Amino acid sequence: MANDTTADPKHEPELSETARIARDLIRFDTSNRGGGDANPERPAAEYVADYLRGLGLEPGIFESDPGRASVVARVAGENQELPALVLHGHLDVVPADPENWTVDPFAGVVRDGMLWGRGAVDMKDMDAMILTAIAELLRAGERPRRDVILAFFADEENGGVYGAQHLVVEHPELFAGAGTAISEVGGYSVDLGGQRAYLVQTGEKSLDWIRLRARGTAAHGSRVWHDNAITRLAEAIAALGRHEWPLALCDTTRELIDEIAAIYGEDPHEIDPEQLVLRAGKGAGFIQASLRNTSNPTVLKAGYKHNVIPDTAEALVDIRAVPGEQQQTMDLVREIVGDDIEVETLHSDIGLEVPFTGELVEAMTASIAKFDPEAKVLPYLLSGGTDNKSLARLGIVGYGFAPLRLPADLDFPGMFHGVDERVPLDALDFGHRVLVDLLRSY
Repeated sequence: MANDTTADPKHEPELSETARIARDLIRFDTSNRGGGDANPERPAAEYVADYLRGLGLEPGIFESDPGRASVVARVAGENQELPALVLHGHLDVVPADPENWTVDPFAGVVRDGMLWGRGAVDMKDMDAMILTAIAELLRAGERPRRDVILAFFADEENGGVYGAQHLVVEHPELFAGAGTAISEVGGYSVDLGGQRAYLVQTGEKSLDWIRLRARGTAAHGSRVWHDNAITRLAEAIAALGRHEWPLALCDTTRELIDEIAAIYGEDPHEIDPEQLVLRAGKGAGFIQASLRNTSNPTVLKAGYKHNVIPDTAEALVDIRAVPGEQQQTMDLVREIVGDDIEVETLHSDIGLEVPFTGELVEAMTASIAKFDPEAKVLPYLLSGGTDNKSLARLGIVGYGFAPLRLPADLDFPGMFHGVDERVPLDALDFGHRVLVDLLRSY
């Protein structure tokens, strides 16, 4: 790992408040390894709560388990009769191995006009944009048009079990009167043949994290042995991991394909959707996976000694299905792996799809247009998931809108859970301005 003097405050360039807060949040190592194994979010939550108190707000810190803290605060709007907006982010991040990074992933390094570190795009950048957007209004003596519920959740990277899910079940009153929500993985720009377009997330795939278990008979490693749990498991996960899922378009992806085809002057009925999406360059990293269901083995566990054939072998698999296809996808998964493989669901969550119409969509589109008039705004389906899934259980309609104007050659999808995660400093300031405008207009 290279040394970098920009990790030293004495050598840091002048930063906007948004970039400074994002940097500070990155320096809290809130790594979440899943299954309840995580560094506590409490220190980051205290930082956020202190900032909100400095704005005259009264944030609450809610722990689902010692150290697993979320922060919620309500900002009174000008029109109390309008449904409230939930503006939310998460404070945890996936782990990062420093050996693979160019910089210390938790140092908040500024280099080459970018802020580097785990959480730079997922999603401490948006956390900072939320904080400074509401700060700009309040410091100017203004109010958002409607009540805004600010939420900074724990445990999103584990499906929100210790964060959003916990609050929705145990403290639903926090979200009373809310009708819509905005969070991550949407609002960023992609290049479509020289046309900049911002993708607003209007849907999310369902989520099933499953464990496959094969059983056999333990024996000496030197024997001729056909009842081998590892072999049985390997055959199952190879079949599942290599399964070619067919295209499965929903309303959101059909609309996106039509819009991209129009930009390129193509007939959407005459061109392969996947080939069309690949023209989005780096942006295709997220869009391509929205066109079909996926099943990716992610963890293997078996055996304990070189010369012992174990009696069990296990694998973890990440299953994502387009909205409306969760059950049939899981049925097919069981068929692919076979009857002699046990399938255990460790965590399951719903798919979402909401209309690319209505007052909030119009407001998001108008706010983008104010700062990037020539750009288009398009809907897309997120292949992953956000805490909008939890809020949906309260009837809150969620969108992904963390607005970032990005260089066409930046592999933004590759930043999520990737090595050398980073975000351009000017993109943070662009997002701040868009959110301030949105809070005023919506």
